Amino acid sequence: MTDALIASLAASRKAQNITQAQLAERAGLSRMAVQRTETGDVDPRYSTVAEMARVLGMQLVAVPADLVPALQAFIQSGGKFLGQPAGADAPPSVVESIAAEPRGPANQAKAR
Repeated sequence: MTDALIASLAASRKAQNITQAQLAERAGLSRMAVQRTETGDVDPRYSTVAEMARVLGMQLVAVPADLVPALQAFIQSGGKFLGQPAGADAPPSVVESIAAEPRGPANQAKAR
């Protein structure tokens, strides 16, 4: 797993004021599994990282390597189509729409 992915999970956990023990319990993992994943002591299984992400209201997405720069530019632009002028005909920002959605395990349970 990449260091950036693990760092994103740890930052999300901290931003949500969730302890490693709480994340572990909600994900069905041991606290040591979460701790060792975050510190880089282990190379975790995909299923471990995916479950941690799910609990944190995130989803892992595979992106073809050659599309990563375009995706990063899209995200940095606020989710707007690049080169499109702002105005009445411009679509709403995808990032703003996602940010407006309720987040967290309680809201995800309602959506199911």
